Amino acid sequence: MKQRGNVASIKVSVERLQPGLHVRLPLKWNEHPFLFNTFKIKSQDQIHVIKHLGLKYVFVAPELSDVAPRSFEEIKPEEQAPQDDAAQKLWAEKQKRIEELSRYRRRVAKCEKEFERSLAQIRSVMAKLRNRPEQAAQEAQFLVENIVDTLLAEEDVALHLVGSKSEFEDVYFHSLNVAVLSMIIAKAKKMNSEQIKQVAMAALFHDIGKIKIPPAILRKVTPLTDPELNYYKMHTKYGVDLANKIEVLSETTIKVIDQHHEKFDGSGYPKGLKKEQIHPVAQIIAVANAFDNLCHHNIPSEKKIPYAALSYLFKQCRHEYNQENLNILIKYMGVYPPGTIVRLTNKMVGLVVSVNSGNLLNPNVLLYDPNVPKMQAPIIALEEKELKVDKVIHPDKLPPEVREYLNPRSRVSYYFESDKG
Repeated sequence: MKQRGNVASIKVSVERLQPGLHVRLPLKWNEHPFLFNTFKIKSQDQIHVIKHLGLKYVFVAPELSDVAPRSFEEIKPEEQAPQDDAAQKLWAEKQKRIEELSRYRRRVAKCEKEFERSLAQIRSVMAKLRNRPEQAAQEAQFLVENIVDTLLAEEDVALHLVGSKSEFEDVYFHSLNVAVLSMIIAKAKKMNSEQIKQVAMAALFHDIGKIKIPPAILRKVTPLTDPELNYYKMHTKYGVDLANKIEVLSETTIKVIDQHHEKFDGSGYPKGLKKEQIHPVAQIIAVANAFDNLCHHNIPSEKKIPYAALSYLFKQCRHEYNQENLNILIKYMGVYPPGTIVRLTNKMVGLVVSVNSGNLLNPNVLLYDPNVPKMQAPIIALEEKELKVDKVIHPDKLPPEVREYLNPRSRVSYYFESDKG
């Protein structure tokens, strides 16, 4: 008996195969017409195709199978089956799937390019804040208009996990993440274009006061002392002071800069406001801000994977945030948000790479398959393949070869498609 991952398998002669057996083919991915090397046999035609690949045996996983291999007594001479037609059909389906995967990867690449462009524009905005604040705000408005037009162009928004070339631009990543997540909440609340632009603008500027906080405090990887924490909390006041000098920033943006750390139960700062005392846009941005901060906590032991961050907000912090906004964030991020490592019911491991707001039960998962080249790794929609998530796996628990293949990001960033084509 052979152990593969956590699934035991047995070597079985191809003559003993029957529908319902979960098999693994001892071939490279490009040497057979099936989409995966491991799958459950659904028909007699598939068995004929396997036999005509020249295989003498396959590996069967009994715990994933619906039936046992046929006994030798059950084996009878078989009639000639239309294996050529079956194989051609499978090859055609596989080729179609490969082409779909290529189109998907092109869309993701375009999405990541847009993300990088937005990130570069935010860097330009932040660099000009001190000396040319009016120009910075105007550039931010232009950026916001482009992003919001993209968001509103599609009825259903596909939220993608994106990889960036840089891992260290914390302020920029955070501002863009919070803006994207806040805009998605705003859209779900049926806000109009101008209102969503207000939300986006406020989200981009919500942390501008941090430019006056020493980097040693902002990047400290151990708990802040009380004096350090008090200094850190001053970023809301510093941000308001700076924003008041920029004429084109709206009153809403200034309110958000002041209130994005206020909490519904009055436990926030700087004023300890409660519920309706907090500006509605600040209520939206507070939830997105909290989620992203949990995912990118400076203290390594406090950092949470996206799945755990959403769960923590829902179970431990519901009383701190507007319930509707929190529910929308959880709904649109999906039960398993992009960036989550999952093990499926067929025991394969994958990385959730996108969630479609029009089909939340059907996220796209990039699968680890050592028989498939990394750049051709299959990305599947779970519902299509009748697969479900068995459990969530922390990236630190992955074997090195799986971690390298799936490349889970230390920094989790999101963006949405600008074009479904």
